[in-house]
Amino acid sequence: MSPHLSPRSTELRRRFAEQARAERPDLAQLCLLLAAQADGGLDEAGMDAVQIELDDLAGQLPFRPGGPRSWATALAELLGSRLGFHGAPADYQRLESSLLHEVLRRRRGLPILLSVVWTEVARRAGAPVYGVALPGHFVVGFGDPQEQVLADPFGAGRVLTGSDAQILVAGATGEPMDPAMLRPADPLEVVLRILNNVRAWAATRPERSDVSLWAVELSLLLPSHPARLRYERAQLLVQRGDFVTGATELEAYAEVVEAVDAAAAERVQGQARAARAMLN
Repeated sequence: MSPHLSPRSTELRRRFAEQARAERPDLAQLCLLLAAQADGGLDEAGMDAVQIELDDLAGQLPFRPGGPRSWATALAELLGSRLGFHGAPADYQRLESSLLHEVLRRRRGLPILLSVVWTEVARRAGAPVYGVALPGHFVVGFGDPQEQVLADPFGAGRVLTGSDAQILVAGATGEPMDPAMLRPADPLEVVLRILNNVRAWAATRPERSDVSLWAVELSLLLPSHPARLRYERAQLLVQRGDFVTGATELEAYAEVVEAVDAAAAERVQGQARAARAMLN
């Protein structure tokens, strides 16, 4: 991790890594630890308040309303219609749209964060619920595969028909929907996808390389992550003026890559040499 982390950041990351390796990772807690890294004002009391609010929302749902469709309808009625949770294109331009406490406060967010709200509220109420990571658009599933009902929290919880889901996938990929896309998303997959969204937001804003760095570093704390993130972190360190650490990490990454792609390893070694040269 970065050599100059504050004690607060160090503790947040320790807890994030511990939760990510728990037998049953708590998705809401991981999202809050991620959000606390972005928002220095989100303290322990603030994180507890979010968990309490999710509990309160769950208490407003009908008691066991019926099958998957009834659950989907009940969530849409409470969160979408009564409370106004939904998304809009402008939400993609805001970092807050990826932070759970801000999404609860604003009742706006990216599809995946709104889906976290839906699943966490529904789960607390006893619903058979899970996230579904469709390409380009995260939704929520209710029930087992034979009777699965999909809902779109970004669209205020609209219940999707089979053709609605196919249209979403075709719009994102240009390809037909594969049934494997409808499987329940693991909590750690959800967190990695949220961090990917944060990195995508920061990538278009070079002045926010601080956000890119913590998003990469949290991703690296997950038990499973793309190896290339180590290279991305090294580049960010160089970009932010930490030439020695960045060069050292580029060299370490080059060693790993050399076994499979000698030319790529040589390019990375060249970047390391260039980073060290900036010290002179």
